[in-house]
Amino acid sequence: MPEPVRTNPAHRDPESKAADRPPVVVKKYANRRLYNTESSSYITLENLAEMVRQGRYFVVYDAKTGEDITRSVLTQIIVEEEGKGSAMLPTGFLRQLIGFYGDSMQGLVPNYLEKAMEAFAQQQEQVRATVQHTVGNLLPSIEDVSRQNLAMMERAMSVFAPFYKAPGTAAPPPAPAAEATAEEIAALRAEVERLRQALAAVAATTKADVSAQAAAKPSGKPHKS
Repeated sequence: MPEPVRTNPAHRDPESKAADRPPVVVKKYANRRLYNTESSSYITLENLAEMVRQGRYFVVYDAKTGEDITRSVLTQIIVEEEGKGSAMLPTGFLRQLIGFYGDSMQGLVPNYLEKAMEAFAQQQEQVRATVQHTVGNLLPSIEDVSRQNLAMMERAMSVFAPFYKAPGTAAPPPAPAAEATAEEIAALRAEVERLRQALAAVAATTKADVSAQAAAKPSGKPHKS
């Protein structure tokens, strides 16, 4: 049985345990149509490309001869993807690759390219895990700072405005003789609340900026092609 198409583990669907499932058998007919025997439906090259991204293994056979044509179909997918304007293979690389055909080193190239792509995928996964770990540790500290700033603001306002009531606290007993009028007290409380909301907005903006910087910061050394 031919080796099924294997994909980058970093792009594998976690809910699809491809290694525990048999590969999908696809048949290609003379009219160039592709038939998925698992779903009993005709599919396109784009469908096969999506299966690769999801980590679903498949093999493609010529419906008439039974020949394994998986490699040529994958090559067709690459040609279509390159023609969509999002080219990934540099011209120099393609020239070098073509130059190895018929060369004495041709037998070593497939294994080298496969190992290189596996190493690249592992590095990509390490970078993703490092960024997630860094951002995950950074966000709780920002939330703690925001809470501390709000608490400090409330303590300061309680010193300068004894009539100020922090959110969630019980109202103090009424003073026997208040010099300020009820309207003045209400206005001051509204002003304090406005200042508290402004401080909370500044804290939220700071949290978002730090998160964006942490996500944009590259991790590790850049990969050399």
